[in-house]
Amino acid sequence: MTTVNPRHLGDALRAGARGIYPLEAGTSLLIECGSWLHREDFTSRFITAGTSISDGITLLASTDWEAAVTALHAGELPASGGERRMLLLAASIAGGIPVSLCDTLPGIDRRNASLVGTAVAHAAGLPDPYQETDKRYLNG
Repeated sequence: MTTVNPRHLGDALRAGARGIYPLEAGTSLLIECGSWLHREDFTSRFITAGTSISDGITLLASTDWEAAVTALHAGELPASGGERRMLLLAASIAGGIPVSLCDTLPGIDRRNASLVGTAVAHAAGLPDPYQETDKRYLNG
């Protein structure tokens, strides 16, 4: 396992997820929500990093979604309500971990709701719905 500078961890996670839309989307959601990658108790336990075997240079990282959610449910990973919701949603999109949307979506703020909408669109292979809306207004 390679230790990754926290400033480069997001890039390494994105590189590791590249090419699989749901994994890209959930990983981006985890990164963009802004809290989990700044927590040593999360990154040291649930993120694995290494160097690409194809080029020997590119840093790649992955998240153990199942272990993170298990620790969250067991109370071994303290989190605010918002952090909890965003981790569950990211794990569901990226790792197929079942989550009740009825229980998880209420209570997220506008910013996080926008991030979730973008992640769902990306997981489906669709363009960012907010960028498409902006283009319509700019061109119309």
